Amino acid sequence: MENIKEKDLARRGINELVAYVPGKPIEEVKREYGLTEIIKLASNENPLGTSPKAVAAMKQAIDDVYMYPEGSSMDLRQKVAAHFGIDDDMVIIGNGADNILLLIAQALVDEGDEVITGDPSFSVYESVTRIMGGNFIKVPLKDFTYDLPAIAERITDKTKLIFICNPNNPTGSMVTEEETARFMEIVPRDCVVAFDEAYAEYVQDQHYPDTMKYVHEKRNVILVRTFSKIFGLAGTRIGYAMGPKHLVDLLRKVTAAFAVNRVAQAGALAALEDREFIEKVLTVNEQGKQYLYQEFSKLGMPYTPTHTNFIFVNLGMDSQVVFKKLLAQGIVIRPGGMWNLPNYARITLGTLEQNEKLIAALKEIINK
Repeated sequence: MENIKEKDLARRGINELVAYVPGKPIEEVKREYGLTEIIKLASNENPLGTSPKAVAAMKQAIDDVYMYPEGSSMDLRQKVAAHFGIDDDMVIIGNGADNILLLIAQALVDEGDEVITGDPSFSVYESVTRIMGGNFIKVPLKDFTYDLPAIAERITDKTKLIFICNPNNPTGSMVTEEETARFMEIVPRDCVVAFDEAYAEYVQDQHYPDTMKYVHEKRNVILVRTFSKIFGLAGTRIGYAMGPKHLVDLLRKVTAAFAVNRVAQAGALAALEDREFIEKVLTVNEQGKQYLYQEFSKLGMPYTPTHTNFIFVNLGMDSQVVFKKLLAQGIVIRPGGMWNLPNYARITLGTLEQNEKLIAALKEIINK
């Protein structure tokens, strides 16, 4: 019998995919280096942990995990809808924002359709596009920010979907209300724009675009949000999307049954109510931002001003080398090689103590 090669079994386009590589887990670092304390500044997790109200709600929900969850996450959909002033059938809850992005591609992208985004940006856009056989087009950033005019120029009659990560991961930059409005005037009505707003809750800039108005106008837009970041629920995997009903209905057709577990739903419901926790997170985040701005400047390390809970910084040396030296001290960052920017690193804003330990370690590396 003829040997069948693994690549021969794969769906067309799958062999060209590069698997997503998450930030190095703290469990792995502990094992490799024999450390007990790890400062993880690689995955943009919340350094203050999880909303206490969410933790309490999840503990209570544990007693009912023998039952399937409510499949449509109705209570949470209604809560989100009320928060944004839309109908609950314009909201869909998913198993993390990554899952929502896959649903968007599954529902919209045919083989040969074009999908456009900025570069560098969130790598999942490319993977979900190629899984569906779409043609993925990357448009270079301008000053580390999405170049919307350049993206508009790349639109053709084959363009089905545009991903706009705002604020952008990994650079932390954002496009403004004015830039977005000009862009949306150009985008054809039969092209869908997915605004990935995973870090929207961190934005303090008054020029951040109000994309919800496009939903109210029934434009072909989808807004993607997550409970992983400011709410501290990354480990539960829960995110959501909002859009006009005709688009959300398409996403609902491809979503898995019981996609979001019962505990995650309970945590997200409670987290939305915990304004005290959110305000504390924002305060710590702003303090961390200003501290690292100051220290990076002293070290001669250029950075991109951020609207998120991380900073994209030029270390002035191979970030993979710095990454390994920091690992030995129990500090995990995200080196920039995956974005073809080997001297850069994406560093999550930690607590003041964590940030101070990072800077002390960087100074030691530089001095050596």
